[in-house]
Amino acid sequence: MSTLLRRDPRTMFPDLIEWFEEPFVTLRPYLAQPIRVEDFLADDRYTVRAELAGIDPAKDVEVTVGAGYLTIHAERHDKTEGKHRTEFRYGTFTRSLPLPSTANEEDVKATYHDGILTISVGLRAEKKEEVKKIEVKAAK
Repeated sequence: MSTLLRRDPRTMFPDLIEWFEEPFVTLRPYLAQPIRVEDFLADDRYTVRAELAGIDPAKDVEVTVGAGYLTIHAERHDKTEGKHRTEFRYGTFTRSLPLPSTANEEDVKATYHDGILTISVGLRAEKKEEVKKIEVKAAK
């Protein structure tokens, strides 16, 4: 009988790192609790889909847009009692993504369905920047 071996491309000893994960999260940011996302451009919109299963979107999710970034902040609460084993992650999750340069921060929509948060940002028509030629004069 064969067993599955979990491999973590970030470390040689992933199980050992997991034991010490909490104290070192600030020193090793990739160990922090991530929000997995996929993003794409389609139909004049920038869309981000974030995996956030097991949360109440009305109470536990905050989406902000500004300064060229989209930020997703979520919290998952542990409500189980007694001894149990879990591989779920609980606590606070935050992820910031840079917006495309043509993003319209006034046209943002967010929906939540089946554990997936979908955020759609409208895109403006790309402005052609006018190139201005500057005359260079010889100094006397």
